[in-house]
Amino acid sequence: MSFLYGAGDLVEGWDGDAADIVHRAQQRFPGKPFCLVRRWILIDAVANAGELSPAEVPPMVIFAHEVVQDSRRRFDPGHWVRTTYAVSQPELCMFETRSTVYLLLGAGYKKEATLDTVFSLHP
Repeated sequence: MSFLYGAGDLVEGWDGDAADIVHRAQQRFPGKPFCLVRRWILIDAVANAGELSPAEVPPMVIFAHEVVQDSRRRFDPGHWVRTTYAVSQPELCMFETRSTVYLLLGAGYKKEATLDTVFSLHP
C-alpha cells in the first residue's frame, strides 16, 4: 500500500537507550503497560467525505511496522501494531492510548489519512 511506504513528514522519536525511555514512561504513567515500537507512522485521521469528524481535534493513531517489546506480551517482537486513538502525547517519543503507552524508538513519519485507510492498515 502506497500510504505505508510513501512520503511523509520525518519526526524524531527516542534516540537513546530503550531502558531509559521505559523508565521515563513508568515514572510518568505508573503501572500502565508499555509497548516499544520502531518504524512507526503517526497518523492524523480525518473524516471520509460526507462523514463528521469524531472529535474537534482529529484523532491520532500509531501504525508501527515493528514491535520491539510489549510489557504485557500481547504482541510478539517483530509483529506490527495499529493503536487505538491517542488520549495524550506528552512527548514526541510517547503516545498514550487508554490502555497502553507506546514508546516510539528512532525516527518515524507523520501522515494524514482517512478513517477508512487507517482501519484497513496492515503490512
